[in-house]
Amino acid sequence: MSFQAYLDNIEDKTGLTPRQFIDLAAEKGFGPGTKAGEIVTWLGEDYSLGRGHAMALVHVITKGPQISAKHVDSGGAHADPSDTLWLDGKATNPAT
Repeated sequence: MSFQAYLDNIEDKTGLTPRQFIDLAAEKGFGPGTKAGEIVTWLGEDYSLGRGHAMALVHVITKGPQISAKHVDSGGAHADPSDTLWLDGKATNPAT
């Protein structure tokens, strides 16, 4: 599953976009420098997200929308078409 697909599935499950999760995380004091475990625990307890989906959000909460170029069109299971993730909801993603 691509990184973007993880984020889109989170939106399907919770009704919240990645950008909304970034805002909610900021309200809780989470952002760059926050340990992954703290965010994973919050997402599991409050949104019933499993570790894989939570870790996708950990990345965008702590590092932003850029992903490593090694995953772009790599042909692997986690390949993405771009090194920039769309955070504003899958319905508005111009790439789809």
